Amino acid sequence: MNDKFLSLLGMARRSGKLSLGHDAAISSIVKNRAKLCVMSKESSERLQKEMMHACTFENKNIPLLITEYTTLGLSSAIGSKAAVITVDDEGFVKALIQRYNENTDNTGRKE
Repeated sequence: MNDKFLSLLGMARRSGKLSLGHDAAISSIVKNRAKLCVMSKESSERLQKEMMHACTFENKNIPLLITEYTTLGLSSAIGSKAAVITVDDEGFVKALIQRYNENTDNTGRKE
């Protein structure tokens, strides 16, 4: 895997710092563990709205990153099928955002 963002997601998974899938992501957000929410580009508009609401409900300020990766691409990186993931560690969040910005051009598309 050449993509640094996906590699870092895999490392976060192996470190136990991710919550995978809708229910686990919502639980992580509600329990104030989530520091970043990552979604695949093909996630439904309904799911995107639900996660956006969850990330901002009751003055939560959890960044939501709708990536240009497919569910298959994200799933390959983390070793489990999931279209929505929360990252529960500040260090990984900073590194992931930096890597994602390095991999995308100004329009938000992968180069």
